Amino acid sequence: MTSQMPSFESVDVVVIGAGTAGMHAFNTLARAGRSVLLVDQGPLGTTCARVGCMPSKAALHAGRQWASLRSLLGDTAVPAGAASPLELWHHALKTRDMLAAGAAQRTRTAAGDRLRVGHARFVDPATVDVDGRRIRAQVFVVATGSEPVLPSGLETIGPKILTTDTLFSLGVLPARLGVLGLGAIGLEMGLALARLGVEVVGADLREWPAGINDPVVGAAAVAQFGSEMALWLGSRAEVLSDGDTLRLRSDGREQTVDQVLVALGRRPRLAGLDLERAGVALDTQGLPAIDGDTLRAAESPIFIAGDANPERPLMHEAADEGAAAARAALDVLAGRPATPLRRRTALAVVFSDPDVVTVGARLDELGEADRVVGSASGLANGRSRILGAESNLVRVYAHRSTGQLMGASLMASRGEHLAHLLAWAIQRGESVQSLLSMPYYHPSIEELVQGALTDAARQLQQ
Repeated sequence: MTSQMPSFESVDVVVIGAGTAGMHAFNTLARAGRSVLLVDQGPLGTTCARVGCMPSKAALHAGRQWASLRSLLGDTAVPAGAASPLELWHHALKTRDMLAAGAAQRTRTAAGDRLRVGHARFVDPATVDVDGRRIRAQVFVVATGSEPVLPSGLETIGPKILTTDTLFSLGVLPARLGVLGLGAIGLEMGLALARLGVEVVGADLREWPAGINDPVVGAAAVAQFGSEMALWLGSRAEVLSDGDTLRLRSDGREQTVDQVLVALGRRPRLAGLDLERAGVALDTQGLPAIDGDTLRAAESPIFIAGDANPERPLMHEAADEGAAAARAALDVLAGRPATPLRRRTALAVVFSDPDVVTVGARLDELGEADRVVGSASGLANGRSRILGAESNLVRVYAHRSTGQLMGASLMASRGEHLAHLLAWAIQRGESVQSLLSMPYYHPSIEELVQGALTDAARQLQQ
């Protein structure tokens, strides 16, 4: 009996992964007139829309609604007809479903008959197998996204262990929740659920939550968020199974919880691609060496973009990387050296309300002798006082000799908007002096930036 040979297709480029990076790569290549296929194993819809930035923001909005209602009512009972925390949670999940469905439909519309649904693995440097179908190409863009990090041992505990990939499938909220890891998603979801009435304890090895590097902002964040959920910082935590419950333990502290959200970050989803067959060597962690300028994996015809490249796992960076990988692929097809990726100013926002922001250079990246740090507090900002946001804090970092703005760290209500102003200013090369010549409306949160810049200017004059 003769075995059936696999069928073949041939194109210029195959894009593996239909998330943010993959779609930007696919669209760039399609607009350039190149033959390109898009491969995804499903479900369609970006990580951001399904299990990342969008459902977490919907949950934060639900939590803020319930917390605001409870604050206004005080000891008064919640009136009949008002939405319950569980109803608000389910509304957040419906919002997630709507956004994810929209992202999936945009993918189908954009790719049309060039979409192949299935698991891709490399056969050789010029061929991938997609569930028995072979596709040959000159160049490949790998944008397979990421998956949650789950330490060994925790997977045996079962459904009481949650990750960001399973959290948004909860039909019922736990009464008590432990959170391992207080980076962006851990802090955001810990606060969202605490505001929905869940008793939350969060643990992290680091001294400050949300990836904060500035100790002044870090102390302010601990004071602010520690009033809403228990924060166990600076020590390793372990999870122990205890019958129908779990015990979270760290540095002599112990708390019984119903479930634990493991938010220890995400790692590139590259296992199963068989990159070695394409001539790409992997390190002990199963990751390839990726050129930071071109996104090329070694000397192979493979470019890796988005969360599959762990350097900057953020949606706007994934979009930039996807388009850059496509441009580099076009260069290879044309016989030119790959065009280097031009990074934008680093920008990270944790939507913790007040938001935590890091933009540009971090404090420890700037020598103490070469920097001045200007600060402004919500206590001296009229708009912050009106909003009851006296804990607002903005810290800007300027070069001591030139006055150029280098970076900033802040915790502030509506801080996402300040983050963009500061990122734009840093990318344009603005200085403390040039920014102080700009208009600042009164009363506004933006006046916090003006106050921090004024403080920096005072130090520069000295």
